[in-house]
Amino acid sequence: MNKKSLLWSVISLLVLASLLLSACGAPAATEVPAATEAPAATEAPAATEAPAATEAPVATGPSCGADSVVLKASFETGFDIPFKLAEEFTKQFPNVTWDISQDQFANLINSTPLVLASDNAPDLLRLPTMVSFAKDGLLMNLDPYATAFGWNDWPVPQLNQNRIDADGVRGSGTLYAMGLNYSLTGVFYNKTLAAQIGMTEPPKTVAEFEDLLAKAKTAGLQPIMIWGSAKSGMGLAFPLQNLMAAYGPVGPINDWIFQKAGATIDTPENLIAAQHLEQWIKNGYFPADVNAIEYTDAAARFGKGEGVFTFNGDWQNAGYDKDLPGSIGFFLMPPAEAGGGYAAMSAPLTFGIAANAKNPDCAAFFLNWVATNTEARKIDVAIGGSNPGGPSDATMPEVSAGSVTSETLAAGPVMGADGGAMDFIANATSSIFAQGWTPELQKMVSGQQDAAGLLKAVQAEYELEIAQQ
Repeated sequence: MNKKSLLWSVISLLVLASLLLSACGAPAATEVPAATEAPAATEAPAATEAPAATEAPVATGPSCGADSVVLKASFETGFDIPFKLAEEFTKQFPNVTWDISQDQFANLINSTPLVLASDNAPDLLRLPTMVSFAKDGLLMNLDPYATAFGWNDWPVPQLNQNRIDADGVRGSGTLYAMGLNYSLTGVFYNKTLAAQIGMTEPPKTVAEFEDLLAKAKTAGLQPIMIWGSAKSGMGLAFPLQNLMAAYGPVGPINDWIFQKAGATIDTPENLIAAQHLEQWIKNGYFPADVNAIEYTDAAARFGKGEGVFTFNGDWQNAGYDKDLPGSIGFFLMPPAEAGGGYAAMSAPLTFGIAANAKNPDCAAFFLNWVATNTEARKIDVAIGGSNPGGPSDATMPEVSAGSVTSETLAAGPVMGADGGAMDFIANATSSIFAQGWTPELQKMVSGQQDAAGLLKAVQAEYELEIAQQ
């Protein structure tokens, strides 16, 4: 996905969500740089209080050293947060500058293997997926850094989502990546338009939500704004996965994403979910040109008042608060039955270090800094709209009351208490989003695929890709 992308062991994910409130071998020791002064205090973003000037943190493990370093990085187009973090990092450590390339999420899926295998691989890169890259020896083993920086003492789920065992199953084993933050997805809504169709509180069941969609359509409003262009990756995967979790448990979904032996996406519960999505398409709840809409266009159109609802992640919070301040609300996808549990995709914005990176110590130091530095954590919340993770006793930056970020942060513990955290179905294999979900959902939009055929086609692609790993 873009300015956003969309990328998870079930028990680990449960713990992570509940906490939302509150190369190989050891890396060589390097000189720890002397502490430098942080930039002078400046006016903080509206969502946070102005920070007092503080000294930059002193490195306690591998670092960027004192000599000039150019970190080569590959970022995802459409996400401001890594660029803002890189800018702040250089302010605090002036000897470090950046050589940044960027591309859309869908393109990263195809280009990342070649980029990682090149003689000039990036030190730091956004990972659209990771199992096949780790198996091929293209990603650096981060376990030595986890020991050096004390990451193993952080809440377990933050690391486990990026661990891979000897059988290629995510959730435990060797650490190959870290998150810049920990995102939450759900349903955003335009408060003004929602009021026009009689919505006084978030729906408590799928049926109540579908009733609101029908009312929006009758009122001549666009019920759901979403994207579907292959350039961005099909956004209908978001409501589909939410429907899957509404009609069935999240455990089998995560098993499938983590490539657990025997897992399948073609289940009776998921068929019901896909049938609901198919009916939404037939009812005209999505834009007629959805297959041509890119992510950035959908976000902009929603920000201009086109669409009562949209399915997206908290990474878009800053944009929504800027476009329609105080007018965008958020709720978790409701369950099928009243009183049922709530679920959502909740996962890290995953970054790894190439196995043949030239500056792995500095890249790892940056990953540690992102989660532990006060200013970096504020950027995570103010720009990324997400929980910054890090040590369990780290302070959560304050946000403005009434902002959409305050709503998404408050929703995290609700989802966690219900055990509804999921990774994204686009992250199951390296090409499942580009070769499975996107084309098959596009066919459903054009009437060339039905719910049953969608699941069977994606499962066949999944099994093919796993066999080729």
